[in-house]
Amino acid sequence: MPKQGTPPPAIDLTADEPCCPSLAQGRVPAETAVVLASAFKALGDPVRLQLMSMIASAEGGEACVCELTPAFDLSGPTISHHLKTLREAGLVDAERRGTWVYYRARPAILRQLATLLTVEPAPVG
Repeated sequence: MPKQGTPPPAIDLTADEPCCPSLAQGRVPAETAVVLASAFKALGDPVRLQLMSMIASAEGGEACVCELTPAFDLSGPTISHHLKTLREAGLVDAERRGTWVYYRARPAILRQLATLLTVEPAPVG
């Protein structure tokens, strides 16, 4: 495991192919676990999970911070902090347009997380 302050090893979270098999198929490599754990940790907060859901399901594939903030009884800086956490975990991309920031989910990392958690049903018979 990397020392505190050392960036985790790079793995390609943009690849269409999963980085690793599901948890039910084999052990997750340590360097992959470090990267994916930060994504799961970011999603472990209810507000961030809701923000991720709003962004991923937004019409046109992106959501403006101006649409996200009013959905919560939280201050703008608090929402910005949560969005920054999602960005740093690699779950969303952000683009500034004038005074607003637009967020898009990164489908490849979401597929990685989904693949990791997929458990195939046992064969019948």
